[in-house]
Amino acid sequence: MSNDTPLAFSILTGFLGSGKTTLLNQLVNHGDMANTAVIINEFGEIGLDHMLVESADEDIVVEMSSGCLCCTMRGDLVDTVQGLLARRDAGEIKAFDRIVIETTGLADPAPVLHVAMNHPYLVHRLRLEGVWTTIDTINGEATLDKFAEAVKQAAVADRIILTKTDMLDDNQDAEPLISRLKHLNPTATILNAAEGEANPEALFGCGLYNPQTKSNDVAQWLRTEALEDVDVHHHHDVNRHDDHIKAFCISHDEAIKSNDFNLFIEVLLSTYGANLLRIKGIVKLAEQPDKPVVIHGVQHVFHPPAQLASWPDDDHRTRIVFITKDVDETKLSSLLNSFIGAIDKKAVLEAFEQENPLSLVAGTPIKYK
Repeated sequence: MSNDTPLAFSILTGFLGSGKTTLLNQLVNHGDMANTAVIINEFGEIGLDHMLVESADEDIVVEMSSGCLCCTMRGDLVDTVQGLLARRDAGEIKAFDRIVIETTGLADPAPVLHVAMNHPYLVHRLRLEGVWTTIDTINGEATLDKFAEAVKQAAVADRIILTKTDMLDDNQDAEPLISRLKHLNPTATILNAAEGEANPEALFGCGLYNPQTKSNDVAQWLRTEALEDVDVHHHHDVNRHDDHIKAFCISHDEAIKSNDFNLFIEVLLSTYGANLLRIKGIVKLAEQPDKPVVIHGVQHVFHPPAQLASWPDDDHRTRIVFITKDVDETKLSSLLNSFIGAIDKKAVLEAFEQENPLSLVAGTPIKYK
């Protein structure tokens, strides 16, 4: 693979005791993990079956029996990834074409996503394939009740991996947890680790780019159809963390001018910022309506947009999927409609300005190629 071709990277997260280390042990020795580099926090709990490839003061890189590389995350994540890429480019370690990064159990995955999506060097070397989150079926509901971080880990996931289902008592049932997770994050695919579903084939297939077909698979990436099945009558409890999270899709038939879309995003980010947990979308721009733009953001950080050569299917609408915390869907819809021209822009912007006086401060526009 050319150094000019961005490498796919995935993030493995999950709360303390959720079975993340057990899953990693299974993955690093899986035969389909060849050509994968795994960056972990500590080697101690990982069952290494390897040949030593390199040992250095700053980190250690080992090759697993599966053929994948494994290294420790010491110091700054950027330094670890840059060092790994530099050694790959120089031929000092075996070539790999994807990276998996493990976060700590208490970690909000957003900062790791921000680094990879916004760092001047990494943004050109990496493309986000997916976020995987492990959920303990025995203690999962209690963890979601108690820790907002666990809720955010599940909310931003592309794959939710249920662990310890084989340890459930006969009188225990995972269905209430599964129902809760489906409402929290309808667009995520739920996998059962005990039944072998959390394998590389299932985990690596959640990005926009499909390496098998060598094309973009927007439909499976956005998964807008999953949002149509959300139970709108779900009981809302203001004291429960995940009842502040909402996933929805805003769509529009009409094209939008690129400058207006930039301002839409600018107002959106400055008004809601960290409450926009994740944003994915395909956008019809007025300047080139036959070549849609794909956007991907985490909170206030956006990956550089990618322009497709053509629409991937017969649906030529702008479709933007949001996963948000305490954000009103109707306000975002009104904001987009105002920039498209469907409703009065001035009135909508004045309302946003009253909500947040900084909302109209100019920022760095998103560049389209």
